[in-house]
Amino acid sequence: MMAKITQDDTLHIATDWWVRLRAPDATGDTTDQWLAWTQEDASHLEMFERINELASRLGSLDSISRQSLVNAFVSAAAPRRRWLPRVAAASFVAVIFSGLVYFAWIQLAPGVSTQVYNSAIGQNRDITLSDGTQVALGAASTMTTQFSKGQRHIELTNGEAFFRVVHDHSRPFVVAAGDISVRDMGTAFDVRRTGQQVTIAVTQGHVEIADMNLKPGETQRGTLEVKAGQMVSYDPGTSAMTVGSITPEQATAWRSDRLEFIDEPLAVVIANVNRYSHRSLHIADADLGKLSYTGSIRTDAIDSWLNALPQVFPVRVSKDANQVILSDAQHPSSHR
Repeated sequence: MMAKITQDDTLHIATDWWVRLRAPDATGDTTDQWLAWTQEDASHLEMFERINELASRLGSLDSISRQSLVNAFVSAAAPRRRWLPRVAAASFVAVIFSGLVYFAWIQLAPGVSTQVYNSAIGQNRDITLSDGTQVALGAASTMTTQFSKGQRHIELTNGEAFFRVVHDHSRPFVVAAGDISVRDMGTAFDVRRTGQQVTIAVTQGHVEIADMNLKPGETQRGTLEVKAGQMVSYDPGTSAMTVGSITPEQATAWRSDRLEFIDEPLAVVIANVNRYSHRSLHIADADLGKLSYTGSIRTDAIDSWLNALPQVFPVRVSKDANQVILSDAQHPSSHR
């Protein structure tokens, strides 16, 4: 018989995830595993968000207030179990403080505030940052903010985010995504990161985009100024940045449950559809991933899109309860 997971267990697991996601050696696999855990039960993400909020508040309190907050939090988590607050509080403080050691380490410069934001598969989040900047975080995405008196730095580890930035010339707002950095110049813009491939779409104002991997002396050649209505696609294989056109409606369509793609590799399309699909999609034949796709995909009608896909590409779609396999229809033996 499977052991029953108590609220106390969920509390400690959520705390452990909070620490692991902020560890220096955290990888994309860590995020994927966290996302899988949040999908197991609705209470998992709810408890994780409470831990996230609590940890943020802990970092700014004195020792007496901090202990009072921890005791109140744990008591609220299990109000009917009198023995739990004392035992859980002790272990909870030990775990959460091990995370705060890293939290303090990453904030070596005084006045630096760091926050990590995550979203689950199929879940978009609206966030207001401390400077008033509004962020729409796409599904299965991870974003870290580091704010100081002189700079606002954002790192998009994976997924997609739309930024409506409160401009402040004395505090540059820079988004890093893989090898690319995007500097706000009074802007609203979207950034999507799929592995090391990055797409930036500007809906208002303009941004400066730079390749952070360029050698010394190549900065000017690798910097682009992009205006509203323009989109830049970065190909990590060639380090090339391609400029195209896009409407604001296309750039933010994902916020209305519609993914828009313009001449993008099918592998990139599938990776982004996976951020909204609770049944994972896989490409069995590498050559299929290179096919170019242009079109819209409703995130609430992914199965309908998959059913129509063989009419556009030479693919075979095989489904089961947990996954979908796309294989080359011209080579029946390529997937068994």
